[in-house]
Amino acid sequence: MVARVVTVAFQGVEARRVDVEVQLTGGEQVMVVVGLGDKAVAESRERVRGAFTGLGLAMPGKRIVVNLAPADLPKEGSHYDLPIALAVMGAMGVIPPDALNGWVAVGELSLDGTISPVAGVLPAAVAAGAMDLGLICPEPCGAEAAWAGGTRVIAPRSLIGLINHFRGTQLLSEPKPGPIVEGGRVPDLREVKGQEQAKRALEIAAAGGHNLLFSGPPGSGKSMMAQRLPGILPPLSPGELLETSMIHSVAGLIARGELTRTRPFRSPHHSASMAALTGGGLKAKPGEVSLAHNGVLFLDELPEFSSQALDSLRAPLETGEVMVARANAHIRYPARVQLVAAQNPCRCGHGGPGKGYCGKAPRCQRDYQGRVSGPLIDRIDLQIDVPPVSAADLALPPPSEGSAEVAARVAAARQAQVDRARTWPSEAPALNALADGDFLDKAAGLDEAARALMARAADAGHLTARGWTRALRLARTIADLEGAASVKRLHVAEALIYRRVGASPAPAAG
Repeated sequence: MVARVVTVAFQGVEARRVDVEVQLTGGEQVMVVVGLGDKAVAESRERVRGAFTGLGLAMPGKRIVVNLAPADLPKEGSHYDLPIALAVMGAMGVIPPDALNGWVAVGELSLDGTISPVAGVLPAAVAAGAMDLGLICPEPCGAEAAWAGGTRVIAPRSLIGLINHFRGTQLLSEPKPGPIVEGGRVPDLREVKGQEQAKRALEIAAAGGHNLLFSGPPGSGKSMMAQRLPGILPPLSPGELLETSMIHSVAGLIARGELTRTRPFRSPHHSASMAALTGGGLKAKPGEVSLAHNGVLFLDELPEFSSQALDSLRAPLETGEVMVARANAHIRYPARVQLVAAQNPCRCGHGGPGKGYCGKAPRCQRDYQGRVSGPLIDRIDLQIDVPPVSAADLALPPPSEGSAEVAARVAAARQAQVDRARTWPSEAPALNALADGDFLDKAAGLDEAARALMARAADAGHLTARGWTRALRLARTIADLEGAASVKRLHVAEALIYRRVGASPAPAAG
């Protein structure tokens, strides 16, 4: 007799079906697990054996063969403990074998029979619902699994409770979804004195989802403004919330089923490796760019990151996803992020004349900023110099306008983009930062003066082909913030200033 229980293997945020088959045969009393499992899967033998002992159950005096099918799919993690234990109990007759039909099981076992939490319960619940099956998961993960909606979920505390449930002596109720919680307090823009041009760039970046680079001396407020970006961004939509939460579930970052509609803000240290930024490692976990999906990835001290790590972000910034290549699989993680970066002019921090003058300028400045490749810089829509804050600025009272007022304008601009995308006959992006092709040309609606200004910048060699598209997207966002139906020369002129069009100033808008 062969007992079967369904579980899942994770490939990125995708949960693929795995059938756990258990057969009791004659021979030496031993448990053998086959099916391309990793070290954690191999150790399931001892955890299952210990859990049985903790419940007072004796392992059968036979050879126990556990097959994880399909055999060529890699299996990683400790969540195979529970399905293996259930399949063994089904083969022993402790649980009626037909009672296991219709369920997907995930969970790690403690030696006393307690079912411990595991990562990836939300994608597992979504996959179970797609297979028209229910999900058995640890009690601490029940509130997270319930967010899948439409999937039957039971979340036992221990194996004995699950056995009693299947025998009909104890009924386990379905868990309720966890709460929607507010994110941590986001600092207010009202706390930033001066830096009006930088705050203007921050507002434009938020309105269109554009990448942004602040360059200025230490203490000028670069990090301070970047940390206030989440406060002016709209909350996650239901679809974005599910996408983001599935990534965080795989990474084990969801506690007690609590989700938040605040957009992610990830700020890795400049010592982060390429695998830490884009994903990978022994188990191909999501990197910072994926954990920031639908949110903000802030890279402070940009030139201090390794060149290899920074250049690994070039493809995700264009495609919105990361492909982690392994010898036996290609794992995809979503990575649609808004990149915000900050850098000093040079290593000493000042890089030019004035207070704290750098005696090695401009060579020091050129060498330091040259550590960031041109192709990566070309993917950053807004690049703005942040001057030092003067004593006069610090003496001023707090600005009358804070994050709430800016957020209202950002929300209106984003709504205009959504409404425009709905009028397009085929699927179109709802953010200007993603617009391209015929949709972008139609959305921009450049008049003759604006088109001539763009052409002059391109002819002067100040715009690459990618730069043209990004400048056009930027101009469209500036127009949306003003409520303009089409992009005018004035909007293009401001966009070209933010694109740093060469050493010479952008043509006047007059």
